[in-house]
Amino acid sequence: MKRIFSLVENLGTPVQFTWQKLSGNYLAVTGADHIVKIFDRHGQKRSEINLPGNCVSMDWDKDGDILAVIAEKSSCIYLWDANTNKTSQLDSGMRDEMSFLVWSKVGSFLAVGTMKGNLLIYNHQTSRKIPVLGKHTKRITCGCWNSENLLALGGEDKMITVSNQEGDTVRQTSVRFEPSDMQFSTKKMDDRGSSTENTISVVIGKRNLFLYYLNEPDTPVDVEFQQQYGNIVCYSWYGDGYILIGFSRGNLVVISTHIREIGQEIFQTRDYKDSLTSIALSQSLNKAATCGDNCVKIHDLTELKDMYAIINLDDENKGLGTLSWTDDGQLLALSTQMGSLHVFLTKLPILGDSCQTRIAYLTSLLEVTVANLVEGEQPIIISVDVEPNFVAVGLYHLAVGMNNRAWFYSLGDNGVRKLKDMEYLGTVASVCLHSDYAAALFEGKVQLHLIETEILNTQEERETRLFPAVDDKCRILCHALTGDFLIYGTDTGVIQYFFIEDWQFVSEYRHPVSVKKIFPDPDGTRLVFIDEKSDGFVYCPINDATYEIPDLSPTIKGVLWENWPMNKGVFLAYDDDKAYTYVFHKDTIQGSKVILAGGTKVPFSHKPLLLYNGELTCQTQSGKLNNIYLSTHSFLYNLKDLHPTDLRQMLSQTLMLKRFSDAWEICKILMDPDAWRELARACLHHMEVDFAIRVYRTIGDVGIVMSLEQIKGIEDYSLLAGHLAMFTNDFNLAQDLYLASSCPIAALEMRRDLQHWDSALQLAKRLAPDQIPFISKEYAIQLEFTGDYVNALAHYEKGITGDNKEHDDVCLAGVAQMAIRMGDIRRGANQALKHPSRVLKRDCGAILENMKQFSEAAQLYEKGLYYDKAASVYIRCKNWAKVGELLPHVSSPKIHLQYAKAKEADGRYKEAVVAYESAKQWNSVIRIYLDHLNNPEKAVSIVRETQSLDGAKMVARFFLQLGDYGSAIQFLVMSKCNNEAFTLAQQHNKMEIYADIIGSEDTTNEDYQSIALYFEGEKKHLQAGKFFLLCGQYSRALKHFLKCSNSEDNVAIEMAIETVGQAKDELLTNQLIDHLMGESDGMPKDAKYLFRLYMALKQYREAARTAIIIAREEQSAGNYRNAHDVLFSMYAELKSQKIKIPSEMATNLMILHSYVLVKIHVKNGDHLKGARMLIRVANNISKFPSHIVPILTSTVIECHRAGLRNSAFSFAAMLMRPEYRNKIDAKYKKKIEGMVRRPYTTETEETTTPCPFCQFLLPECELLCPGCKNNIPYCIATGRHMVKDDWTMCPHCEFPALYSELKIMLNTESTCPMCSERLNAGQLKKVSDYTQYLRADMEQ
Repeated sequence: MKRIFSLVENLGTPVQFTWQKLSGNYLAVTGADHIVKIFDRHGQKRSEINLPGNCVSMDWDKDGDILAVIAEKSSCIYLWDANTNKTSQLDSGMRDEMSFLVWSKVGSFLAVGTMKGNLLIYNHQTSRKIPVLGKHTKRITCGCWNSENLLALGGEDKMITVSNQEGDTVRQTSVRFEPSDMQFSTKKMDDRGSSTENTISVVIGKRNLFLYYLNEPDTPVDVEFQQQYGNIVCYSWYGDGYILIGFSRGNLVVISTHIREIGQEIFQTRDYKDSLTSIALSQSLNKAATCGDNCVKIHDLTELKDMYAIINLDDENKGLGTLSWTDDGQLLALSTQMGSLHVFLTKLPILGDSCQTRIAYLTSLLEVTVANLVEGEQPIIISVDVEPNFVAVGLYHLAVGMNNRAWFYSLGDNGVRKLKDMEYLGTVASVCLHSDYAAALFEGKVQLHLIETEILNTQEERETRLFPAVDDKCRILCHALTGDFLIYGTDTGVIQYFFIEDWQFVSEYRHPVSVKKIFPDPDGTRLVFIDEKSDGFVYCPINDATYEIPDLSPTIKGVLWENWPMNKGVFLAYDDDKAYTYVFHKDTIQGSKVILAGGTKVPFSHKPLLLYNGELTCQTQSGKLNNIYLSTHSFLYNLKDLHPTDLRQMLSQTLMLKRFSDAWEICKILMDPDAWRELARACLHHMEVDFAIRVYRTIGDVGIVMSLEQIKGIEDYSLLAGHLAMFTNDFNLAQDLYLASSCPIAALEMRRDLQHWDSALQLAKRLAPDQIPFISKEYAIQLEFTGDYVNALAHYEKGITGDNKEHDDVCLAGVAQMAIRMGDIRRGANQALKHPSRVLKRDCGAILENMKQFSEAAQLYEKGLYYDKAASVYIRCKNWAKVGELLPHVSSPKIHLQYAKAKEADGRYKEAVVAYESAKQWNSVIRIYLDHLNNPEKAVSIVRETQSLDGAKMVARFFLQLGDYGSAIQFLVMSKCNNEAFTLAQQHNKMEIYADIIGSEDTTNEDYQSIALYFEGEKKHLQAGKFFLLCGQYSRALKHFLKCSNSEDNVAIEMAIETVGQAKDELLTNQLIDHLMGESDGMPKDAKYLFRLYMALKQYREAARTAIIIAREEQSAGNYRNAHDVLFSMYAELKSQKIKIPSEMATNLMILHSYVLVKIHVKNGDHLKGARMLIRVANNISKFPSHIVPILTSTVIECHRAGLRNSAFSFAAMLMRPEYRNKIDAKYKKKIEGMVRRPYTTETEETTTPCPFCQFLLPECELLCPGCKNNIPYCIATGRHMVKDDWTMCPHCEFPALYSELKIMLNTESTCPMCSERLNAGQLKKVSDYTQYLRADMEQ
């Protein structure tokens, strides 16, 4: 609340004042100085009326033209004319003093009451005076007119009278106390139907409110209030039948006059602590003002408990007086007990304008502020000479004005400078400014003129111009000015663009109806206009196109374009309550269009002036600016800590506003693939290809990124939009865009890719007739798939070109298939037979087969080399001759079986058996061989080969009929008929045959037990024991084995050892050992059986000791190879069980193996190797007791042959001992004796090789290293010790050998000298890492 002016001169108390009605341009004030002073709204005194005494009453007429004043000690009425500023006096003709006056609400009637209760009604229009004497008996103190020119009066006589405009009394009533503050209003009924002012309200006795109803004079209402409120100071009607009442003790009360709640307190508050002196209501502002306790409080009538404003007047220490608003609510006057008067500005005219980001707005009645909040410039305050009706701002100028005059100000860097004032040819409706020019609209014309003519060196004709031209019969209804253009709209619907630089019209658009308002964007390239039907459109002068604005409110007051340069295309349409955000999407795949993005509530009495980046700057009625953030731009504020639902809503806002960078940030917070895809789709819709690529890269959609990269350089708008429409699956739109582009064939390619064949054919007729056959073929394939064979045939026929063989073959194949499906079998079959494709013949054959056309189907199958299918179909039509022809080519067993059955039925058994064999039906083959062809040998061979159970039964039955029980039993067992075989064996005493057969089969324990019991009964102990062993009855088996006769002893003992080995029963083991030791019958058995027993029981150490004993016995008996094999097998077993080899066993095996090697080397003529091995044997001759002399003799001879004369001499001397001399073979005796008599002691030195452990050089046949004392492994081929660089091993027994020596030996030998397994040189592998074998040998 701004104080406009104060009258602090001593007016005297009490101060009376009244505002001019309607316009409120004048304020009449008087006090105790007998003068009525008239001030304008800015506090300037315009006139005064001198009175003979104090002013009694004053009032303005209904139009505010005449002020009527009455004074003490005078019978004159003083009339002041506001238009002429002159005062006149009217003689009332009354003899007594006047006490009250009031003007009519609807006519020019003035009612004047006197001290004695008389009444004068004066008609100012006709100057007629109607005196009415005796209206009241005492002084008339109050009164009022209603809208039907009824006059209600109250006086000190406690009477209320109602008179018409002629002064005739129509109603009267008495009241209990003196009336005051009388008002007319409307009684509120339940149906709210009455609009006549038929209720009189009056304060009586300063405490009660009396309601008198003209239509119900007998039922008045007297409303009493609480004593604590004090006296009624004043009251006022408002709203829908409510009365606001102010009480002297500071209370503010609202009562209702609704019939059901009449007199009830709707609202009550203590507004002031001490006292309340006045209240005033402004219906235009919907506000109530109260005063008291040195302050003024303003309430909003819709919410009285809320305080709108408070004005403190601390300097008024005597208290406040009365309040009064102007009718428009702009000014509020307050008198005080000190005799002063204050006027406050409560509502400014909301006048403002903007140019780019600069704003000019009225901040007081004579003050304009220019601000540029976006650029951060300091506001400029400009005092103006007149209270303006319009304000306009440009880049460098300000214009204010009223009526037909405008004042221009320059807004330079050096401050504000008043330029000039300009008079136009009519009352100015609006003015627009830009950089150099101003344009004023008045009375259907626009005058364009330079603002500063003296600065610009301009041609005279460019200084000013009046629009429209004289011959143009139209009225301009709206206009706008941009940097380049003057734009205006006319009542004939024409929008003209006048290009200032060229000083000529450049664009004209004709609309069907008149254009009321236009709003160009900052560049003038887009324009919003509203026509007389309140429909809105966006007009683009570049392509002369208009786009309707959807859902435009008919109450729109104005439009603001977004001034933020990064978001062009956004504009705001606003009315009194709401601002609607629209977006003009210029480049989308669907063309240009306008969409409604959302709405934002505009606070009461806010006028939008500027839109910048979603922030709406508004002017308020208090002369200030207020910024509103549009709900459509909520994403510009804090995005953190928001719920995903809110973020998704903001994402939708950004996409509608084409703010893709902001959308990107929201998507980064959401991290939702659906959000990214929504952004990507929006980019495609708005043809933002680069941004779409960026988004699709982020979500990893490689395919569409590659597609977009290929099209992003396309300059043809329609072609690019077509591609993007296709990507968004809007194929019809894509087709339209392709056809409008420079590459219409793309539409055809798209339809072909989508398999929209009807559309593709239509496009091909127009764009590429040569493609029709190829499209027809593809279409036919699809129709065939869906079962539309008629159309498929037609399109296949259309697809035949005659010059493209591969394509035509497909079409002809389709024709063949469709012809068959349509029933034209002959045509289809002939076409298929002529066609080179095997697959076609197969497919057509299948169709014909389903149609039961077997003959044609089989023919096609046969021609297509599908012999199995052909034979199958020939069988179905019983054409056996054809089947027989095709049979050699047929692989299907089923067909062979069918053919075989047919031939068997015809008695042609040889052909049948061949077919059965092809069908692998062996039972049938066996049956025919036995029953019809009498060839049991063939049947038996087939049974043995195929192991057929049913076939075996048939053969068994055949042999049974012949009486060949052994064969019958054999085939019964083969067919798993063990019980029948057992019975047959029992009946015919063939149990041995049955037992032999069943023993080799996988049979149940029950069968084995049956056989065992049979043999037990027959006292055949060996067979009984064998079958008790097979069924797991080990003790009974052992019992029978030990009872066997001597002839079966060897076999029985072997079986007994196996039984004990499986049983793992200590009792049975001891029983067998006792038997082998001879403790049961006094006859010890061969030690080899004990060895085998220990091996079966896996008692390897005992077995090893037994093996040494056996080997020793064999050696003593001269069976050296047997002894070697026993020791080797035991050695291998112990090694596999990882048991340490006894040194005696290893030594004996080495000596025996050395003896075995002698024969091999001597046979091969290698006497040195043989001699070395014989020397090793002869050194251990005690282990060969039965062949001492022959071995020594061989040693002497081989050493002599090898040149080892010293060794030959020493062994010859040994032979000359008496115990050996006579046993020497006669043919060698003399030669040996000669060696002893004439000794040669020369001998070739034995070659030395390194020890594999320590590399010590030692003789090659020496096995104990003197250096490291290790036993060295020996070579199984030579008997020499192993060397590291020539290491191999037998793959069977894993004994080491010298690689080179073993390879030489295998040239003449085919087995390993140690294990006697077959071996060739190719199986040998040289071992590089020999250390593992040395370690193993050391562990042994």
